[in-house]
Amino acid sequence: MPVGTGFTVWILLTCSLGALWVLLYSFALSGLQEGRDQHELYSQLREQLGLATAPLGGVVEPGAPVAVVQIPALKVADMVVVEGTAAGDLQSGPGHRRDTVLPGQHGTSVLFGRSVTFGAPFARITSLRPGDTITVTTGQGEFTYLVDGVRRIGEPLPAALGADDGRLTLVTSEGYGWQAGWAPNRSVYVDAALKGKPVPIPAGRPHAVPAAEKAMQGNAGALVGLVLWLAALLLVVGSVVWAGVRWGGWQTWLVGVPAVLACVWGSTQLALQLLPNLV
Repeated sequence: MPVGTGFTVWILLTCSLGALWVLLYSFALSGLQEGRDQHELYSQLREQLGLATAPLGGVVEPGAPVAVVQIPALKVADMVVVEGTAAGDLQSGPGHRRDTVLPGQHGTSVLFGRSVTFGAPFARITSLRPGDTITVTTGQGEFTYLVDGVRRIGEPLPAALGADDGRLTLVTSEGYGWQAGWAPNRSVYVDAALKGKPVPIPAGRPHAVPAAEKAMQGNAGALVGLVLWLAALLLVVGSVVWAGVRWGGWQTWLVGVPAVLACVWGSTQLALQLLPNLV
């Protein structure tokens, strides 16, 4: 086989394996990562709730757990919500948009969740019907919301809230036709009204969020980290090849394979942050 042909085959094989890995990670392994993060976040928030140290408002560190959601109609129990809605935040579960009030408080609290990758926690929220309940627990107590309905872009907005009203809006993505199950391209909303009176709002909430934390936005800032991970991957692969040629033996593979997999995992995780945050 000519050298040029062999090189082309090697490039095509590498690209094919890379594409297969991205698909495997996106639709299977990312869910395992989200499940592990949810377990750790639930333990952390449960301890904070017991010690009365859970966040109540003000400035909350992105990625910190702020609430637990239960949706009986979807058989969803103890789903932890983190602060922040950037693509990286939503890899751990649903995220609370930082320029809105926390659930249970007066006003509209907005929660984002993915529909395809990283466990797809909001994949089925469009099947909710009016009257279905959503229960949210925060550091200020347990709150029940009744679903008003599903809303899409261009449809009428909910009525303005009264002085003693609260609303919860769940946001995810959806698609149509052949790409519906794997490449959603638009936002969809589920509005729910608070049952009972809202609780006070602590001061200090952000009044705006960066573009990366808005619906269907990727995180361009992840590109820097991705370049560093890819550089680390090349360095590790080169080191493994050099060690294999120089020393050979199973010791090289025993040390090298986990290091390569770690770099591949980290680079893939950051690469997916460049995609829309609700996918």
